[in-house]
Amino acid sequence: MLVPSPTRLVRRHGRFTLSPDTAIRVTPGAEGAARLLRACLRPATGLPLPLHEDGRVVFALDERLVGLGAEGYALSVNEHAVVLRAATRQGLAHGVQTIRQLLPPEALGSRPVPDAVWALPGVDIRDAPRLPWRGVLLDVARHFQPIGVVRRFVDLMALHKLNVLHLHLTDDQGWRLPVPGWPRLTEVGAWRAETAGDGVPHGGWYTRAELAGLVGYAAERGVRVVPEVEMPGHARAALAAYPHLGNSPDRPLPVWTRWGVSEAVFGVHDAVLGFCRDVLDEVLEVFPDPHVHVGGDECPTTEWATSPAALARVAREGLAGPHELHGWFLRRITDHLVARGRVPVSWEPVGDPRVVVMPWRDAADAAPALDRGHDVVMSPHRWTYLDYPQSTGPDEPAGQPGLVVTAHDVYHVPLPAGVLGAQCALWTEYVPTAEHLERLAFPRLAALADALWARRPDWTGFTDRMRGHASRLTALSVPHAPLAVGGVGAVGKEDHRSPVPPR
Repeated sequence: MLVPSPTRLVRRHGRFTLSPDTAIRVTPGAEGAARLLRACLRPATGLPLPLHEDGRVVFALDERLVGLGAEGYALSVNEHAVVLRAATRQGLAHGVQTIRQLLPPEALGSRPVPDAVWALPGVDIRDAPRLPWRGVLLDVARHFQPIGVVRRFVDLMALHKLNVLHLHLTDDQGWRLPVPGWPRLTEVGAWRAETAGDGVPHGGWYTRAELAGLVGYAAERGVRVVPEVEMPGHARAALAAYPHLGNSPDRPLPVWTRWGVSEAVFGVHDAVLGFCRDVLDEVLEVFPDPHVHVGGDECPTTEWATSPAALARVAREGLAGPHELHGWFLRRITDHLVARGRVPVSWEPVGDPRVVVMPWRDAADAAPALDRGHDVVMSPHRWTYLDYPQSTGPDEPAGQPGLVVTAHDVYHVPLPAGVLGAQCALWTEYVPTAEHLERLAFPRLAALADALWARRPDWTGFTDRMRGHASRLTALSVPHAPLAVGGVGAVGKEDHRSPVPPR
């Protein structure tokens, strides 16, 4: 009853029982996997699981293990030993999650369970993912989430072998990333006076140490962190901090308190490009992942059409009009990132195949992007946006109006040949609390994980396995909806990533 379904699983006779005397033997490089298992199991089991050269639980980092790729692992359990092998630390981390799922669900909890028997069934597993990008966007710009909430979210991703946390750090409604030399980004840009008329101030930001710590925490669990800093649109919080970066330098703007898309966008003068390079250089210092998301969507050109500086840039660069400034801007940013060895990511093509594209408006947008040579990660909103409700039931928490996106929809996200994978997005306009966040996430993230990992995704088999997996979510105190079925359906709103202002 594993989620996601392993590539190959053979049941064996017998079982291995963990006891207070059980120890772990590691080969060099596998120490992190031992720490991870110990940290995950100790709260409920109390087992010390120390390192010992005679340990019967063996974790081996074996670069000669072939056929399982960068994330695969091999796990063997019998009455005498547990042996986990992988060619990479990431593979070992995924194997640890399988060990956790093989134990009784209570082993995943945070409170001691007295007098329990912690036994693993006899199995031989060889396992590797079908697709390399299995991600979730977490929007901490619209509603700030403390670092502890983000770490728990990483834990839940790791349990399901989801491997990319796309962290949306900046938007019109908040800036969460400190940047040396630009202190007002967090002093001013991280705070808004209210949210959609509620009269309650909201804000927060992460320290550099918190973000660096998150990267390390995630890496030990097999999760990469891909940061996103929006540009040239969705810039209102930055412009509230530094008005001279906009198209009306003398105009004071508050951090936006509404939802939707602000028409206040970055200017295109040299000072703005310098600012963006400063921000991205700090991002590169904190986040080592090869990919850096620069947004690039929903950028109104209204201000550029009337800005003397923008029109001068159009003339100087020989552009056809202000509408071409968007691509021009993002190509400058692409050059900066590529020169530093990174891979830019954007929501839409920018005329440069070096940029990874995440089609969100329509799944059909993937085909032309692939034809132009882009790498593609599927993120079509009708299948992957978790801010939409999972059902029309009376107990469904508030979500973005317009669609219902069920776990069935997520499971059947379109995956054209050649894509890197897919990801869900948890935009947080309607998600003020951690409980609400997790309630919208599950079981839909479990569906995504199974659909992207399993060699032969099978919705019926997934629903059968979810009956047992739901007890694991309960043990973890994850509020989760029943497994809703059905197809994609609109209930009154046209395609749009950011919602309209509340009624």
